[in-house]
Amino acid sequence: MRYHTIGRDGSRVSSVALGCMGMSDLYGVRDDVESIATIHAAIDAGINFIDTADMYGPHINEELLGVALRDRRDEVILATKFGIMRDPKDPQKRGINGRPSYVKACCDASLKRLEVEFIDLYYQHRIDPQVPIEETVGAMAELVEAGKVRYLGLSEASAATLARACAVAPIAAVQTEYSIWSRDAEDDGVIAACREHGALFVAYSPLGRGFLTGSIKSIDDLESNDYRRFSPRFQGENFQKNLAVVAEIEEIAAERNVTSAQLALAWVMAQSDCIIPLFGTKKRKYLVENIRALEIELTPQELSKIASAAPVSAVAGNRYPEEMMKFINA
Repeated sequence: MRYHTIGRDGSRVSSVALGCMGMSDLYGVRDDVESIATIHAAIDAGINFIDTADMYGPHINEELLGVALRDRRDEVILATKFGIMRDPKDPQKRGINGRPSYVKACCDASLKRLEVEFIDLYYQHRIDPQVPIEETVGAMAELVEAGKVRYLGLSEASAATLARACAVAPIAAVQTEYSIWSRDAEDDGVIAACREHGALFVAYSPLGRGFLTGSIKSIDDLESNDYRRFSPRFQGENFQKNLAVVAEIEEIAAERNVTSAQLALAWVMAQSDCIIPLFGTKKRKYLVENIRALEIELTPQELSKIASAAPVSAVAGNRYPEEMMKFINA
């Protein structure tokens, strides 16, 4: 396992991170026993960067991690998030809240569910357009002063928002969707801004929410309660167009004798040495497969093939439903 420095105290995080969202929410049936075994296997393999959020479930994913990490807390850099509110009457509806009082209440609630004394990395999950970033980050910085949080992060923040936040307190990481088929962070300058401000860029959904693995050939491959059924890229003509892109990725992977998932993760890591892919899995067999991506160093020729097979223009559909798109790169 390779490691990156996080923050200013010399702590290190693994060069790949494990996202736990799908273990409890949004991606079909839960299996807490296998999920906990997967978390433990990740730690045994050297992955010490574990990611969750209060809105996953909501709340139950943090509770799962509280159980999983009871005897292994000292072995991980634990990240969670606040800021997205779920509507219990409408599972697809979201609200955003960055008010200082809400920040502090969420932190206390997460500490309790996670059964920890402090959170290593605390992200604002989405930027609240109604609350200046300076106010939200100011409240987050008070959590650091109180010993409840070690490092601060932002998710789906623009380069300009990151600069404003860093003027208030150090930002250790920015989490944004990034993969072969989600390239916004390149054009919007977020990756470059992370390097400028000394923040890690944590690339969530590096496998295109599973699409880039090649395992999803039909919308019927997704369970009825899988939220990807509501994603524009998984619907109608978009689905078929994106399948064609994945087929070309699969061909390149076959030439290299690796899986499509491994190729997709290797591609993300090849883009910058400040990028950490955050992949999600709730099964140990896929965890082992994904970790092997660390052994892959793509050649310039292979990177060129991938660029030709999956240009930005080839991907059909937005990465979120319309109402959620306004909260990305904010």
